[in-house]
Amino acid sequence: MPALQPLPAPSTVLVTGANGYVGTWVLKTLLSRGYTVRAVVRSQSKVTELKALFTSTAEETGSGKLEFTLVADLGEEGAYDDAVKGVDGILHLASPLARPSEDPDEIIQPAVNGTVGILKSALKNAGNLKRVVIISSIAAVISPRSEPTTFSEDDWNDIAVKNIEKAKERIVAGEPSGVSRFDVYSASKTLAEQAAWEFYKTNKDSIGWDIVTVNPPFIYGPPLYPVASPSDLGGTQGMWYGTVISNSPDNTKEGLGLSSANGWVDVRDISEALVRALEKAEAGGERIIVSAGTSSLNPIDFGERLIHSTLGSYIWQEWIDVANKLLPSVAPETSYSLTKGYPELTASEVVYPIKLDTRKEEQILGVNFRSIEETTKDILVGAVQQGWV
Repeated sequence: MPALQPLPAPSTVLVTGANGYVGTWVLKTLLSRGYTVRAVVRSQSKVTELKALFTSTAEETGSGKLEFTLVADLGEEGAYDDAVKGVDGILHLASPLARPSEDPDEIIQPAVNGTVGILKSALKNAGNLKRVVIISSIAAVISPRSEPTTFSEDDWNDIAVKNIEKAKERIVAGEPSGVSRFDVYSASKTLAEQAAWEFYKTNKDSIGWDIVTVNPPFIYGPPLYPVASPSDLGGTQGMWYGTVISNSPDNTKEGLGLSSANGWVDVRDISEALVRALEKAEAGGERIIVSAGTSSLNPIDFGERLIHSTLGSYIWQEWIDVANKLLPSVAPETSYSLTKGYPELTASEVVYPIKLDTRKEEQILGVNFRSIEETTKDILVGAVQQGWV
């Protein structure tokens, strides 16, 4: 393994997926530390949007410098060859989202090719490079189990990969694939991350840099970029808003209970973790789960009952409970009524089917994570300011 030093500002960091939900917060975090940030975007219109965003938040983004490079097709061979030249670090955040398709390779192959492609470009053209940090997902770690399970960095979601292999066999046989979007997403994250580690191990002796993969669970919290209406909230933002504020038709008792259990992390905290993964020498060569933790919170007082929540694992009913408690203080004059869900789901301590071992993150990155209350409050404040609540 090459000897590494933390990346001191004003080092230059390349960021792919720079205009996304996580990407914009990562840009802000890097700029506030004084880095020169080279943002990869696919079109000139995204350059214009990011320039406007970071001009409006200049007081909060410090002395860093923001520059741009256009890469129209992230999966094209050599797409990043010019972008990586002269950079000290790379944060690879870009990845296709799962969309309805009978062919899972329409999502999986671009994810794998994009990840391996940027490593190939780095191998050929990034002489100053010290580290590549790749955002993967907890979907590459966890898999369905019949009993409560604690997952660690040693686990891989081989079940999703096997499900995709079976779906491909059905396609070849002329049958419907029967593949789920979540399996496609999970397999894309698993295979892309495994391909990154395989590339690194194969070329380890001929490169002067190392890699880190970061595996967050569901990411919630306020967006940094302007959003015109709730319908424009995509991904996990839309999921949170639809469940907690808009009272989605999917808010069944089962859907708000243990079937929804998973880990979570605030978007601002995962952005901090990604930057620390660049800066901490001891992170080199590591796979790190970054979740809000699994140690117990002080119980949340709801009068006659206590919510014994955990920082890292949750069920949707907990978010609904917290939002109902906070809304009167956040918006005392609002007439908006939030769904109450099914309070009996949290009337006693919840036994979560999924827990995440976050000891490596605590030892290496040491992020001070926001609580469910803090994240919920900030989302509600934003919704009130937008006139949505």
